[in-house]
Order: sequence, then C-alpha cells, then structure tokens
Amino acid sequence: MLSADEVEEVYRTLAREMPGRTRGAKGPKGQPDAFRSCISCILSAQSLDRNTARAARALFALATTPEAMLELDDSAIAAAIKPCGLYNTKTRSIRRFCEALLAEHGGVVPDTREGLMRLPGIGRKCADIVLSFTFGKDVIAVDTHVHRVCNRIGLTAAKTAEKTAAQLDERSPEWALGDGHFWLVQFGKRICTARAPKCQTCPVGSLCEAYPARS
Repeated sequence: MLSADEVEEVYRTLAREMPGRTRGAKGPKGQPDAFRSCISCILSAQSLDRNTARAARALFALATTPEAMLELDDSAIAAAIKPCGLYNTKTRSIRRFCEALLAEHGGVVPDTREGLMRLPGIGRKCADIVLSFTFGKDVIAVDTHVHRVCNRIGLTAAKTAEKTAAQLDERSPEWALGDGHFWLVQFGKRICTARAPKCQTCPVGSLCEAYPARS
C-alpha cells in the first residue's frame, strides 16, 4: 500500500483534478429521504441500477413510510419490486427492516453507522451511502468504482468493499472524507476505468502501484 504521505498526495491531486460534492447530491439511489434510501439499497442487491430504479418507483408509489409499507401484503410488495430480482427475499428483508425501524427507532432512520448496520438488510456500503448523501456526514462510501480504484492505486489492499471502506477510514486524511467519494468515483469513471484505464494521462500515475512505470 502507499505510504501516508503518498495517500495525502493522491487525495490532493484528485481534489485538483476531479469535481467534488455537488449541491443537492442525492447519491446513487437518488432518493429524497433516509427511509427510501435504505429501502433502495436493499432493492439494489444483485440488480442493475435501471431495474432498481423501476422497482423503487413502483414500490414508493404504494408506500413511503415504514408504517405504510407494513400495511402492504407481501404479494403487493413482491409484485412492485419484481424488476430488481430476488423479489421474495427482498420482500422479507423490507418487512424485517421496517419492523425493526419502528420497534427500535420509532420509525426514524438512525444517523450513525452503528445504528444503521444493526437494522436488517443494511450493510456497510448502504450505511455509508445514507450517512453521506442523506445526513451529509464526512464518510467515503465504497461502491464498485471506489473499491476498484483504491485497490488498484494502492490506497487500500482489500478483497471486499467492506474491508476497503474500513481501510479508507483508517488511512484517509480527515479533510478528504467529505469529497473523497466523489473524487474517487469520477476518477474511476473518467480515467481509472475497469477496462483500458487511461494510465498515460493519469494525474496520479507516478504514485499508482499498478502503473507500468512504477511496477
């Protein structure tokens, strides 16, 4: 992995080259509140974004609160979310999530990682997305782009997104946590792509562990 000084330099370079958080950013799931963001994360498991969006629109046309969601029959929830796949399993997860949210938090989504991850169906990635986009917390949510980029460059050395997130927490300077997700996502989309990364024009090529001239 890169040294602490090199990590700092990577972030400073990305801060100059990539856009940060934009006003009104709603995150990958584009939902307006924490409850719907959590439900959308549950729907997104093993689903393409466009299918998740279709399922979310159909479900939220029926209910937008945990109380209203629990009033729906399982068959109604399953029919609405069918486009995202695994709809029977996800229906059970949604019901368990809503029951726990009401029983433990009075229906209010908690604004801490620990509180979120204690709720059924909410893992580290979903918790961090909700913290960052709904509650405006300084945290780097790890999606596919962030996981790939961080381990390719050498910011982290982890096989899972959850371990990548934990290492980023430990190794990222505090000043980079607010916009780090946005810098890394844009970097992954524009330059450090999954296939044929643009290494020759990469602004952090001299630091990257995968860059041919460095290896």
